[in-house]
Amino acid sequence: MKKALILTVMALAVFTSCKKEAMTTEPIQITPSPPKEAEIVEPAGDQCYAWKSNGNVIEMSFNVNSHQEVNGKLSYNLVGKDKNEGTLIGNMKGDTLIADYTFNSEGVSSVREVVFLQKNGAFVEGYGDVVDANNKVSFKDKSKLKFDAKNTLVKIDCKVE
Repeated sequence: MKKALILTVMALAVFTSCKKEAMTTEPIQITPSPPKEAEIVEPAGDQCYAWKSNGNVIEMSFNVNSHQEVNGKLSYNLVGKDKNEGTLIGNMKGDTLIADYTFNSEGVSSVREVVFLQKNGAFVEGYGDVVDANNKVSFKDKSKLKFDAKNTLVKIDCKVE
């Protein structure tokens, strides 16, 4: 019985000594850092690009907002084909513009996915296998797109409309 009493007293002594030590320790000071200045990125205005070769013309103009959302216009005027022009709505993902191109050709409205790779201040259009689903033509696998540098849209001055 004495052993039990001695063990109990020792346990209480250890417990209370630890508790006192914890209470006398200075609380950790957490100093909040000042809030960062909000960075507001304004759209850079319209950016215009074109490719011209042997009477073929591709023109693209768009702006990008602070959320990397893109909206603009795209037109294709290729020799031997009907001209089509329409709107471009999508996103910049790193150096790649992925957008839906809604256009009219021969009086019919269509939607086609387009992908342009930004390289050295210009844009190169991507090509690859497509699927037609839900009235939209999309690429089967964007990771397998080919970018042909001969169809490079270079930066031009935007036309004043």
